[in-house]
Amino acid sequence: MSADKTAESIFARRESRVRSYCRSFDAVFTQARGSVLTDSDGRDYIDFLAGCSSLNYGHNDPDMKAALVEHIASDGLTHGLDMYTAPKAAFLESFERLILKPRDMDHKVMMTGPTGTNAVEAAMKLARKVTGRETIVAFTNGFHGMTMGALAATGNAGKRAGGGMALHGVVRMPYEGAIEGVDSLAYLEAMLDNPSSGIDAPAAFLIEPVQGEGGLNAASPEFLRGLQRLARKHGALLILDDIQAGIGRAGSFFSFEGMGVEPDLVPLAKSLSGMGLPFAALLLKPELDIWKPAEHNGTFRGNQHAFVTARVALEKFWADDGFEREIGQKAALLTGRLEAMARVLPGARLKGRGMMQGIDVGSGERAAAICAECFRRGLIIETSGAGDEVVKVLAPLTTPVETLERGLDILASAIAQCAPQQTLAAE
Repeated sequence: MSADKTAESIFARRESRVRSYCRSFDAVFTQARGSVLTDSDGRDYIDFLAGCSSLNYGHNDPDMKAALVEHIASDGLTHGLDMYTAPKAAFLESFERLILKPRDMDHKVMMTGPTGTNAVEAAMKLARKVTGRETIVAFTNGFHGMTMGALAATGNAGKRAGGGMALHGVVRMPYEGAIEGVDSLAYLEAMLDNPSSGIDAPAAFLIEPVQGEGGLNAASPEFLRGLQRLARKHGALLILDDIQAGIGRAGSFFSFEGMGVEPDLVPLAKSLSGMGLPFAALLLKPELDIWKPAEHNGTFRGNQHAFVTARVALEKFWADDGFEREIGQKAALLTGRLEAMARVLPGARLKGRGMMQGIDVGSGERAAAICAECFRRGLIIETSGAGDEVVKVLAPLTTPVETLERGLDILASAIAQCAPQQTLAAE
């Protein structure tokens, strides 16, 4: 039996049915470098999934890898709870100098458990603690995590059903543009201003500036500023969930930069570690830091190895504006290529911004067929949206232009392959 068949056998025999990505990408991967994954047969695949935006800097960045190997070889701490450690100090100093101070942000950094959902849980818990209120206003198509509090704020019916019990404490409002012809901000304001609307005064508004799993819906600066105004008006906090859209994915380190908003709380995770290591944190304004010691804790709140690689990522990519300019250039290339592809499919349209863009192809069935064809041709790419109708490009931000173009060529060929025949005839 080949290595692949042996591996496939143990997966089928022993791994839970909850596994998902492997059902779309039926290969056993053994190596990864930059924007390329290699399977056990030696076949290369261009990676347009990037760990669902956990690998914005690509696989196995050599500088991060070297720093981590040196740390491990010198018996650097592997685990430290939330004690003071040299790697934590180095990360915080770089984060303060390169990220917070240049953006006039005075936020404290709260180390949470290592996944994004824990950062969201901490944000919701703190908002309730600060305001003494329960209700969180979340938005249609939002995805904030799979633990019970964050799941309550998640919109997807299938994921919510997995909770197995009633999910409380959240009121759902339409995201910008969610309902054709409806001004979502005006609707929200009217509901909050009406004492008979049935909506209690909220503890916080929780929103993704760009919805990753929800279909690449992107909020405008005007909408986010409007939410901030309503939050201040009603004594609520503004939580901008930047777990998937942040760390450069939407074009700048934070996806809300330059929009005139000052979030009270910012959950971060995914590419925060720089190298795909588990690491999540919550940024919070100093006046909101009313936690009692260990009031929100966790055994792995602060990954020592992730501190090492995260610091290298900050120093390497964010010490000046060169990387951000490079992201902008690649985003422009991506926009142009996707717009051309969308013209092949009737009713298809471009969604998202920055290096977080995709095409709404009209149905989940078609999007799945396109992604399957991409995989057959050597490209890993996934779908998103309420009906999985959006083909979503999450290429590493460091992807060389030549590799990015090759991946987009594969996507274009797959779209042409899956397009209705009458459309191709018209072309």
